[in-house]
Amino acid sequence: MLLSRLFRSLPLLLLSACLGCVPDARAAPGIVGPVVVDGLSDAAAQRAGVLPAAAHADLRQPAHSDQGRILFVLASSKVHGSSALPASISFGEVVHAWDTFHAAGYAVDFVSPDGGEVPILDRYVGKDMEPRRKDERIMTGLRHTARPAQIDPSRYRAVYYVGGSNAIYGVPEHSVLQRIAMHVYERNGGVVSAVCHGTAGLVNLKLADGQPLVAGKRITGYPEEHERQDEPYFKQFPFLIRKTVESRGGLFHALDGDQAYIEVDGRVVTGQNYASATQVAQAVVDILRRQADRPPVRGAKKA
Repeated sequence: MLLSRLFRSLPLLLLSACLGCVPDARAAPGIVGPVVVDGLSDAAAQRAGVLPAAAHADLRQPAHSDQGRILFVLASSKVHGSSALPASISFGEVVHAWDTFHAAGYAVDFVSPDGGEVPILDRYVGKDMEPRRKDERIMTGLRHTARPAQIDPSRYRAVYYVGGSNAIYGVPEHSVLQRIAMHVYERNGGVVSAVCHGTAGLVNLKLADGQPLVAGKRITGYPEEHERQDEPYFKQFPFLIRKTVESRGGLFHALDGDQAYIEVDGRVVTGQNYASATQVAQAVVDILRRQADRPPVRGAKKA
């Protein structure tokens, strides 16, 4: 009788394992915050077509032993400032960085000021990126970003500020996102990174002693001299990235042209443009690998 029950339950157990029904026991103490969890294998994701609902993790629960997560910070704004001009995240800057972190074994979560779906304009998705809009491991996360209040910063080894035409709105001044980033940097000994217009998210970050994070650091991002300054969108910018970084004591560097360029200064990694997203993510991975033999740093000195 017992043997018979065992054989009847075996197919269910095998099916659960194949579909990844328990993607990360440490990351799912409760199902509250809608955010993608990277536990589903590539093959299972393709077979299932979508991530299972059980992959939604409660990001408010502590996970002090889990040091393998990266937090992507995205903007929620669908327009430029107070205008009706459409704005968007940079989808490719998400995908290229996600691929790099995923290949290195890190899980990725998404957060935005408003939570929920973030805007993706078609013109911000190149032909090479179009197939990735069917990749539910990424798209589920972009449709269901967490709200900042749902995030437990102790879970994360790094934050990555995604660029796009909307990155300068809503993120830089968000006090909860600021606290999350500085918790990761100062208390977790983690990395703060950004690419292109995502560098706008760094300008208001302050260390515990009140000094700007960027002060005295080599920083890059998308400079205002590369913007189309005669276009209506530019008049909506609340500040200019290079000018503001320099006013905070940062050492801003940028190249002419569209080639990839990054700056790594301690545990702050920034990239100039779209082409730099992979290099930014790889630099973050390299820093975290160098830390791997050490226990998580608490109350780290600034670097």
